Amino acid sequence: MVTAQLPGILRKSLGPRWEFTLDGDRLTIEHAHGGSPYHPPRHHLPWPDLLATLESAFADLGVPRAECLPLRWGRETELTISAVQALDPYLKHRQPAPYCRGFLPQPVVRLTGKRDEHGNLHDGFLTSFVNASRVQPITNVSEYGTILDEWLTVLSRLSLHARHIKIYGHLKVWRRRQVEGITLRYDHAGLPLGDIVLLWNADAPSYLAVDLGTALERLAWARSRRPWTDLIHGRMTGTAPPAVLDAIRTATLLLGHGITPSARGAGNITRRIAATISQTTASLGFSTAVRASYAYWDGLSPLATSWPEVTGQLEQEVAHHLRP
Repeated sequence: MVTAQLPGILRKSLGPRWEFTLDGDRLTIEHAHGGSPYHPPRHHLPWPDLLATLESAFADLGVPRAECLPLRWGRETELTISAVQALDPYLKHRQPAPYCRGFLPQPVVRLTGKRDEHGNLHDGFLTSFVNASRVQPITNVSEYGTILDEWLTVLSRLSLHARHIKIYGHLKVWRRRQVEGITLRYDHAGLPLGDIVLLWNADAPSYLAVDLGTALERLAWARSRRPWTDLIHGRMTGTAPPAVLDAIRTATLLLGHGITPSARGAGNITRRIAATISQTTASLGFSTAVRASYAYWDGLSPLATSWPEVTGQLEQEVAHHLRP
């Protein structure tokens, strides 16, 4: 029933300016005035301003900012890997409320980013990033369409306008353990941005929710179209290979949250990340790179460990790994 209802619900929510194409179970939605070239705004939005604009746009729609989940998860995953984990009590265990709801800019760590044949991450992928999401229990499927329409309003505040947005996906129900869902993805001017997922408990479909997500970093990339490495690493670009800068960025997040290196559990991920840093880079020290990453993460959610402590812990762990 959900599969049959969704195109009509989205047509009603998005309005007549959108063109719908249904090929079997594959749905494509494009703006009637799409196809015009995208010209990035001249005004650059620093990271704090980008986040503040998102928060303000959601607040104007009555969607408050939620407090971040702990980075150390320790349930089905050692670390928080997605903002959707905020919905676990509601969706998986049929409890009255999730951990949080609303606009959730959640720092996450994933080791599954797409890589080339040399093991380097493709542009658009990071080991750690901010999963900028709206996680929301809903009472009926029509709210899925409303949330998508409101997201287009939020994107327009970032100068990412509807005519450059393409929405697409298979109207096919998937299942993962206790949860079923349907996923639609969206691009901006050909650049994949994220997805909007309709979710429900497989045994009790009245426990219904939406997870709308992208990466804060991808939003900045879509808006500016700057080279990926320059955008992410700023003045640190060129001081070390991108893989090393990515490792320092991730290690800073982990150590800043008190996840120190260990043989097992979440700390083992910190150890594995630090082990990818080469002797050549280690000999130069990490202070400048750690401070740059620390300022980024601390601006999202205050870190528990100071940047000098993070620097010392990282240098000690890398030295231990490289010791003959």
